[in-house]
Amino acid sequence: MTIFSALLRGLSAALLLVGGVAQARPAATATPALWQVSDADTTIYLFGTVHVMKPGIDWFNGPVKSAFDRSDLLVLEIIEPDNPNELGATMGGMALAKDGVKLSDRLSGEARARYQAAMESSGLPWRTFDLFNPWMAGMALSVAPLARLGYKNDLGAEKILRGAAQAAGKPVDALETVEQQVGFFAGLPMVQQVQFLNATVDGLPEMEKEFGDLLTYWQAGQPDKLAKSMNESLEATPELAQVLLIGRNANWAKWIKARLEQPGITFVAVGAGHLAGKGSVQDQLKALGVASHRVKD
Repeated sequence: MTIFSALLRGLSAALLLVGGVAQARPAATATPALWQVSDADTTIYLFGTVHVMKPGIDWFNGPVKSAFDRSDLLVLEIIEPDNPNELGATMGGMALAKDGVKLSDRLSGEARARYQAAMESSGLPWRTFDLFNPWMAGMALSVAPLARLGYKNDLGAEKILRGAAQAAGKPVDALETVEQQVGFFAGLPMVQQVQFLNATVDGLPEMEKEFGDLLTYWQAGQPDKLAKSMNESLEATPELAQVLLIGRNANWAKWIKARLEQPGITFVAVGAGHLAGKGSVQDQLKALGVASHRVKD
């Protein structure tokens, strides 16, 4: 699975792709990593999330739950609309090709054949997607296989955290808007959009194993292993990594540094890939002179 799949929020709902029911299983206790940034009167927790999950993973406990309970504010990447049709409308409007070129015609003969076969095997109508730019098809192909494997957006960490915040009366804020986040993909040059789509198609055979490995590392609180696996996926698409990962990490680090000027306790939850490896939020904070440290179990 590529890192770009890991950046998805509620896009499965927007694309009407969430489905599949996993068999019930005993809960597996997870110990995902948690970091802290603080000064005399401010504490900011940094928690890396997984956006889709299977039933039976007990992660909202221990230091993560304690830090959340202590916090005055929850900050997510975006605040997902309650109505998935709103997200779908935003994505659809930004994804429509304005130049009249069919998506399939943007691909070379061999790449086109692999793409169309991948869409058909995933139950996605490639002819309908011919109306869209390549990034939209890449996202759809990133989500559909996981949905069929039993991963569910409603079990993702953001959903659980936001529900807990609402139940506790905690305010919820966001680092980006839906339009901004979709815009990172929609604003990619066409060459990079095609590159993203082709890389997604090429990675489909290994998606189940790779995503399973990433989830295992997340559950075990092993960000170094998660980063190593993630970086292997990024090697083929460094330009995309700069736009979709490293550049955003830098923006968030600036936000965190500014937030230290406000007293209180804030719980920031972003995709786990943003808090692992070279160019992570922690690396960007260090460059700004802000120290972060891992919260021990």
